Amino acid sequence: MSNVQFKKIALIGIGLIGSSLARVIRERQLAETISVSTRTSETLERAHALELGDSYTTSPAEAVRDADLVIVCVPVGASGRVARDMAAELKPGVIVTDVGSTKKSVIEQMAPALPDNVHFIPGHPIAGTEHSGPDAGFAQLFQGRWCILTPPPGTDEAAIEALSDFWQACGSMVDRMDPDHHDLVLAIVSHLPQLIAYNIVGTADDLETVTKSQVIKYSASGFRDFTRLAASDPTMWRDVCLNNRDAILEMLARFSEDLASLQRAIRWGDGDKLFDLFSRTRHIRKSIIEAGQDVDVPDFGRHVAVTENQPEN
Repeated sequence: MSNVQFKKIALIGIGLIGSSLARVIRERQLAETISVSTRTSETLERAHALELGDSYTTSPAEAVRDADLVIVCVPVGASGRVARDMAAELKPGVIVTDVGSTKKSVIEQMAPALPDNVHFIPGHPIAGTEHSGPDAGFAQLFQGRWCILTPPPGTDEAAIEALSDFWQACGSMVDRMDPDHHDLVLAIVSHLPQLIAYNIVGTADDLETVTKSQVIKYSASGFRDFTRLAASDPTMWRDVCLNNRDAILEMLARFSEDLASLQRAIRWGDGDKLFDLFSRTRHIRKSIIEAGQDVDVPDFGRHVAVTENQPEN
């Protein structure tokens, strides 16, 4: 098979990202064999039923044996445990990466546990939906999306290029970034919007003067789009908050200051300031569309942007 990049790829975790990787690896023939490991036998059985891999185990150590590429697809809080579990069975020269939304904490957890003769290259594909589990994945998830790699200083350049080639073969554009900078950028473009969505939906749920039926009935007025984010995997987002605490707190503080400024403008009827803010932020939306990270059609393009009726994140 001319397209094979790795003889064996091990996927540790088979939720949305892991199952999407399994599908695109199979579809584009990026490996001869795929081994799948997940913590629960129930999820493993479902992955087997979906034919996402060639071998299945609840043991990360067994899954990574003889693998050329290991991709850790678990909540970031579990990455250290996985690294310790599989370390002894990693063959020399294997590329070990992850897909976590925080990078500094993943490096701190995984790097001490991994042997010196492997290539550890943390990564983060910026792609997803609010759905989770092995059934949620689809091969087109990474198409046209960025994948950020944060290789530690001194990482073998050939290994970085091999991993970059893999993500490009999955449909992604690849960039490199310092782990601290990655965490700060993601705190504003991903983590803060997620927390705002959780908070707005929680506020609506707590309102005694508005019934839940009214919230649901009139949700198309904008509330609906926050509920899409707020439906995301709670385990994953709990771990993100705990593992990117400093950057998230900094972004929350900035947001709180800007929100206070907005409150003052509304309170004092400062129409010029409101118009300026709304006009400035409107240009951000236009820039996102021009960058190819969304499409300019009704409903944010959710019904046409991806296949298999999967909402895009």
